[in-house]
Parts: sequence; structure tokens; C-alpha cells
Amino acid sequence: MTVLEAVGLVRTYRTPAGEVAAVRGVDLAVAAGELVAVRGRSGAGKTTLLTMLGGLDAPTAGTVHIDGTDLYGRDGQASLGVRVASVFQGFGLVPILSAAENVEVPLRIRRVPASERERRVAAALDAVGLADHIRQRPAELSGGQQQRVAIARALVAAPAVLLADEPTGQLDSETGAQIMELIARLVHDQGTAAVVATHDPAMLARADRVLELHDGRLAQTAPEN
Repeated sequence: MTVLEAVGLVRTYRTPAGEVAAVRGVDLAVAAGELVAVRGRSGAGKTTLLTMLGGLDAPTAGTVHIDGTDLYGRDGQASLGVRVASVFQGFGLVPILSAAENVEVPLRIRRVPASERERRVAAALDAVGLADHIRQRPAELSGGQQQRVAIARALVAAPAVLLADEPTGQLDSETGAQIMELIARLVHDQGTAAVVATHDPAMLARADRVLELHDGRLAQTAPEN
């Protein structure tokens, strides 16, 4: 079942030298439980594509649908209530909050009852192997552990779509491989549609499909298995 569908996505920016096309007519469909990796050189448009898929940057043209909902709607503003979660290479954790409190944030925003929040946070941290680190703050965790917290936070609200932008960019190769295995396992187990922008060979090898973004256009490539 297709969960994420983008049709004819275009994103242009105005500069003093004229218009620059970052993304040019991208079509993309991702099914539940499918992990799609997008690779391409720096400046190819990977981050721009992810921000449009996640509702953070309206496309100049084209549409994005998640679970049949038009993400931007008629007025060009991102629709509220669409289940999309993101993971970034910078982790994005709140320094003064514990691991559990960071994971809890999306549930608080959704006003999930306290008892349900506690149960779901504990389950999410257990799923990423951090059941014994729930009270530690980010500064007390390794880079790999911080990224695990970020993944738990992204998935705790059971999103339909997971977007990850270079999630192993700040990690060593061994830790990065562990994070990629974790993302792939959770995506497949939970039936989440995932798009990951990466240069990491470990991620490319674990993806169900590998797409190349070149000059703002997508093309499918052979998986690196």
C-alpha cells in the first residue's frame, strides 16, 4: 500500500543571479514498510526534497500525499495532523531533558494521557536498546546513543512516514552501521514508509530501493548489496 506519494515536485529559489531549480519534477511513491535511500552529491537537492516531503517547505509545483491526505492543501500550507517524523544528523535533542523526556515530546504535543505516554516512551527506548538510559541527558550519552534517542522520539507516535537526513553523518562507521540496521528493522517491523538521504554504504545496502538525485532529478540505481 502506497503511504507517501509525490507527483511532479519542483522547488525553485530566487537569487540575485536568477532562479535556481533545486528539485525538478520529482515523482516518488513509497509503500508501508519500505525503506528508500536517496543519494547524490552535496547540493543535489536531497535536503530540499526531504523538507518538501515532510511539510516543512512548500513546493513551487507538484503535490505530496500521505495516507491520501494532501500535505499542502489548497492554500499551500502544510496540513496539520499528518503523521510525519524526521531524524537528522545533528540529533536535535533538548539538552536539559532526559532521554525519556526527549522521546515524550511528540506525545505531549498530541496531548496523550500521562499513563499512555509513560508506556509508549518505555517501549520506544527499549526498542532502540536504551531501556537502561532513560534518565540520562544527551551530554551523558554517546553520539550513537543520542541518535537512538532521536529515532525513538521519531517513532514513538507511530508515524506513517519517517524521513532521515544523513542520520549517520556524525557517527563512526561501526556505530553508523548499527544505526542503519536499527532504522531498517524498525521501519520493516512497524510498517513505516521511510526515505533516507545518505552517502553511507551501510544504509544503501540495507535499503529496499536506492535512488540517485542528480541536478534535482531522481533515477533508480542498483542496490549496493
